[in-house]
Amino acid sequence: MIDQSAPEQPELKRVIGPRLLLFFVIGDILGTGIYALTGRVAGEVGGAAWMSFAVSFIVALFTATSYVELVTKYPKAAGAALYTHRAFAIPFLTFIVAFTVMASGLTSASAASKAFAGDYLGQFVQLPTLLVALGFILVVAAVNFRGVGESVKANVVLTIIELTGLMIVIGVGVLAFLQGVGDPSRAFQFNEGVAPLAGVISGAALAFFAMVGFEDSVNMAEETTDPVRIFPRALFVGITVTGVIYILVAIISTMLVPIPVLEASTGPLLEVVKAGAPNFPLILFSFIALFAVTNSALINMLMASRLVYGMSRERIIPSALGRVHASRRTPWVAIVFTTLIAVGLIVFGDLTALGGTTALLLLIVFTIVNVAVLILRRQPVAHRHYRAPTILPILGAISCAYLASPLSGRDPSQYLLAGVLLVIGVALWFVNRIVVGRVDFDPSHLPKGDPVN
Repeated sequence: MIDQSAPEQPELKRVIGPRLLLFFVIGDILGTGIYALTGRVAGEVGGAAWMSFAVSFIVALFTATSYVELVTKYPKAAGAALYTHRAFAIPFLTFIVAFTVMASGLTSASAASKAFAGDYLGQFVQLPTLLVALGFILVVAAVNFRGVGESVKANVVLTIIELTGLMIVIGVGVLAFLQGVGDPSRAFQFNEGVAPLAGVISGAALAFFAMVGFEDSVNMAEETTDPVRIFPRALFVGITVTGVIYILVAIISTMLVPIPVLEASTGPLLEVVKAGAPNFPLILFSFIALFAVTNSALINMLMASRLVYGMSRERIIPSALGRVHASRRTPWVAIVFTTLIAVGLIVFGDLTALGGTTALLLLIVFTIVNVAVLILRRQPVAHRHYRAPTILPILGAISCAYLASPLSGRDPSQYLLAGVLLVIGVALWFVNRIVVGRVDFDPSHLPKGDPVN
């Protein structure tokens, strides 16, 4: 329960303007997805992989309209769990949404660990992939335990580095095209034996992993100078910029690299640079790629452990998970708990399954958010705010639910991984209910953060 006697806290300082918020949105979307899974998407579709990225971009845009309406209607640091709580007022559903967001952070970080241990690192040293991935996640845990300080201005630097890698790929592709290298006609070729529409949808179910992260920007609402005015443009422009970049990268990738080679690589963009610019220093590009996936893993493990800590402090899961280290002042039990789950995911899940499971979990959350925005229209507010055309949240809910369903061609292993994670969450919920009894909680007090891919 929340201590009502606690003194009122001062408001957060509003320092984020339009440009900083735009960089925050772009930086949150960029990451492991495009650097590691472009080849796997091409394996699902063929040379027309860009179409899958285009579909995932459109679905993300539908959902973004719901988030923009909600954040301008409730310009507070919030997230999917709070919107669910406001719309449905069902504590168990709110908990499931919060836990699903946490679980998606773990699958995303585990996917980043697999990507880190693959072909990009291979440019520096050859080591067993599984051991490197496990060692990587333990190092991330150690950094998490020590404490991580983040700022939006630092995010600008990180975003520029990640963008640089993708601009290199696009530049290499343009030069190769001008020199007659590669086969642009592959952009309209599909794998043999695969129906084009089914292939595009199946690829989009995986490619959506590369588009997640935009929803995290709503947590900056209380630090934005004028959220009602700034958020719509920043979110829509940010998603559009990354969507266009992803489509260009996908076209260039399949133009320059045969699909089997692209699909087999855990560093597909490295193969693109090799094919289009053999003299380019591959170590430099690999460093940029490793930086991108490392940043994704750190942020996601930080978010996951803090959400577990927050849920324990709100007494909705066992309170032991909320213990804080005396000297480091970090939630060490939550860090150990989330790291152990991540270790299990790394051992039993491959890169494609982990990336796909991240997309699956968030598609479920986004389906609920798209429905919530329509329900919350029954609760008007006094100030003006963005209102999405009603058809867009409806299309968002339908498209997210479809991509999350078996009809999309999603691999069954992703449902297994997601199911195991949610069973863990439900078990924690019921254990806590047995010990503590009924607990009412306010999700606005949970640490904020959604995963970046």
